[in-house]
Amino acid sequence: MTEQPTSFERPQPGADPTEPRGAVLRTPEPPQAALPLQARPEDAAPCPAARGADGEPPAAPVRPGAAPAAGGPPGPGPEHSQPVAAEPDPHRPRPVPEGIPAQPDAAARTAEDAEALSVTADGAAPAPGAPGGPDRRAQGDSDRRTGQGLPPGRPLPMRRDGDRLRFVGAATRRIARGMDLDEIVMGLCRATVPTFSDAILVYLREPLPVGDERPVGPLVLRLRRTDRIPSERDAEVGFLPVPAPEQPAELSVVTNELCEVRPGSALGEVLRGVRPVFTDTPSAGAALAELLGEGSELAVPRGQRTILAPLRGRRRVIGAALFLRRPDRPAFEGDDLLVAAQLATHSALGVDKAVLYGREAYIADELQRTMLPETLPRPTGVRLASRYLPAAETARVGGDWYDAIPLPGSRVALVVGDVMGHSMTSAAIMGQLRTTAQTLAGLDLPPQEVLHHLDEQAQRLGTDRMATCLYAVYDPVSHRITIANAGHPPPVLLHLGGRAEVLRVPPGAPIGVGGVDFEAVELDAPAGGTLLLYTDGLVESRLRDVWTGIEQLREKLAATAQLTGPDHPPPLEALCDEVLDMLGPGDRDDDIALLAARFDGIAPSDVAYWFLEPEDSAPSRARRLARRALSRWGLEELTDSVELLVSEVVTNAVRYASRPVTLRLLRTDVLRCEVGDDVPQLPRLRQARATDEGGRGLYLVNRLARRWGATRLSTGKVVWFELHRGQP
Repeated sequence: MTEQPTSFERPQPGADPTEPRGAVLRTPEPPQAALPLQARPEDAAPCPAARGADGEPPAAPVRPGAAPAAGGPPGPGPEHSQPVAAEPDPHRPRPVPEGIPAQPDAAARTAEDAEALSVTADGAAPAPGAPGGPDRRAQGDSDRRTGQGLPPGRPLPMRRDGDRLRFVGAATRRIARGMDLDEIVMGLCRATVPTFSDAILVYLREPLPVGDERPVGPLVLRLRRTDRIPSERDAEVGFLPVPAPEQPAELSVVTNELCEVRPGSALGEVLRGVRPVFTDTPSAGAALAELLGEGSELAVPRGQRTILAPLRGRRRVIGAALFLRRPDRPAFEGDDLLVAAQLATHSALGVDKAVLYGREAYIADELQRTMLPETLPRPTGVRLASRYLPAAETARVGGDWYDAIPLPGSRVALVVGDVMGHSMTSAAIMGQLRTTAQTLAGLDLPPQEVLHHLDEQAQRLGTDRMATCLYAVYDPVSHRITIANAGHPPPVLLHLGGRAEVLRVPPGAPIGVGGVDFEAVELDAPAGGTLLLYTDGLVESRLRDVWTGIEQLREKLAATAQLTGPDHPPPLEALCDEVLDMLGPGDRDDDIALLAARFDGIAPSDVAYWFLEPEDSAPSRARRLARRALSRWGLEELTDSVELLVSEVVTNAVRYASRPVTLRLLRTDVLRCEVGDDVPQLPRLRQARATDEGGRGLYLVNRLARRWGATRLSTGKVVWFELHRGQP
């Protein structure tokens, strides 16, 4: 049966199937003048029907303008007329059909005829193709046209090289389609089995080097993947026919999955040579035994049926591939080493590409993880939810960020910003601005002052470092929120009844412009309301402007609130998902950062607040006031702990304060106590010595309180601690 090419591509027009490089497009040569037909031995005796009445062959007619026959009179044509080809002989063999390989060239025929003549001169039997012997060319024509007469399992000799090239082209395209390591290795296995080999073993370096880094450990190869023809699989047509196995394959057992390549060993020398080798030589056989292991049960076929191909990347050898054929299959040929070399080269470069791509994806993921908060805090009186969507999978992090920073007095700072662009540079600038914002928030500066210092920081980073930012501070005790804006889209407030409102906030200039004054506004933050902070990627795209997107966002929030009724606000997580669902196809032009805050607030009945003069009687008065508040709230079980801790903290405050000391108790899910003074120095926990008279107050706070801390303010500091409700 005539074999088919391994790839499903039709031969290119004008390609010569006998060309060793396969079906390569060539520039067609200009047509030449036809020459008179040459006499052939088999045409010397024409058939009787072609003779005249006297037994002589009729004279060939001469067309006007044609060249006269040899020995004949000149024709009447012009002097420079070109000769015209004679009429084809109807008894000559028909042309070879399209797709059948052509005859060997003239040099090959001359060599065959010379060989035949030399044999005849020695008195031996006439060689095929010689006078008196069988015609070798006629027999070869029959073999190449029909495929008959060739040994079984052999490909057509005149088409083998072209099919190799087509197979290499198809295989390398399949390998190049992979993006990660598993896809590259699987592409190599699927492309070679069963077309090129019956089984393949792919070993890769452990660990794989990335880029230009130099491995410091020994070269260790780990078996990454194996593939073979299953015994129940039917034979497929390829440039080497695949017979159906009669018994279970013997190429499926591998015991050595980890191989350490020792310097100077046979395997090390083969890998250093880079070129694929047959394993029938002693050195290559020793390398194969070292790769498979001493106790390997893998039955390696004898002869040239195994190819060991090193996989070399851009810098160094990163693995090896082993191609095997069964004993009932034709052995590999010398040209198959070139095929294995091409497969190994493309696979190694693909592995390098996959490793570098994986490292870039890892760096992007790490940037996103470190630049954005992993988890949001749980401040008192407010619930938070967030979302972040990159502009594309290839740019996993950009210049958008959000943050929630707890502040003294149970307040919380809500921040959302957007650095222009979504590249690695934008991500780096975003990280610096976010760190600066966290530092400024820790100083408890007003929102407009925070934006002013961010503007100065952006100017120090560069003249073209532009960003927008919105900074808000929510106070759950006063149910108020203070907002300052630097060129950012305005926030949207969803009220408890379902009404969505775009807050009127002064737009301001973007961060990085310089010389601009920022303005802050203070607004009501009713309990049950939801504040939505976002970046412009949510409301602006190629299909809509920013104000159209803001109006669509407001309508989306109002429609979502109607689903839960006027008395129950929608859940935060579901609300964020519904907001992102408003994005249609083509709306993802930029990164999206989303921060939602649900205002629960703290009721006035759960707050107790006093001013204490900095005098010696202040600690006793603080204990008395705290005891009354706990009795009113029904928390008498905490009286002893609270009196002790309040007395220690107030004593430290009045010792150095020059203005009245503040004492505040907050009853939420925990009991929180805050003591403020006008001294900026923060207390530090230290281990008091046995002879010290003081220094044990914070030690008691650290042992008895659930949490405690100290925060510096613009007017001093606040020391706070928390106790579990129900804690004795």
